[in-house]
Amino acid sequence: MDSLKQETIAAYDAAAVDYATETAHLPDSIRTTCARFASLLAGSGRVLEIGSGGGRDARALEEHGLSVRRTDVTPGFVKILRAQGFEADLLDPLTDDLDDPHNPGRRYDAVWAQACLMHVDRDDLPTVLTRLANVTGPAGPIFLSVTEGDANTREIGSTGARYHRTDWREPELRAVVNDSGWVVDEVWASQGKYSPFLNVLGHRADTP
Repeated sequence: MDSLKQETIAAYDAAAVDYATETAHLPDSIRTTCARFASLLAGSGRVLEIGSGGGRDARALEEHGLSVRRTDVTPGFVKILRAQGFEADLLDPLTDDLDDPHNPGRRYDAVWAQACLMHVDRDDLPTVLTRLANVTGPAGPIFLSVTEGDANTREIGSTGARYHRTDWREPELRAVVNDSGWVVDEVWASQGKYSPFLNVLGHRADTP
């Protein structure tokens, strides 16, 4: 594992409890997106969530009838989710087996990756998205969001630890998603607490 990834995981691990507390409230914008996402699945289906964090989004998706596989690359978040009584898996979408342990060999119906894939290196994002497409059924929806901008940055977290972030602009992000087994349906900008974001709603290319 490269040093920037290790540093990012360590930063989140050190701040996991505080982060989960600070992000427990579901913004109206994400609530609306969860409802829209669930409607694309007619209120049922198995969702692979990348970067579950404190579990806020998974709970919202399950309120709409979806089944969510909670995963995170940070051990502290997995520990929090398990302490809440949920099943959660330590998982790196770049390198780990993405097969659903509850449905071996069966593709997921959708993928949810809110505010986490900006921690994937620019050159690695196509690989991650392709791997996610390969375990998603034809036409299955994906939602992802990344920070908007022009740089690779190393930000200081609340504990003083640093994490790595890759910013994106819409044309490049669209191209990467479209070239990685997905079809972009919509991209929109939003303002996070500290950074602007690009949000992508798309679907798996309709191939068997």
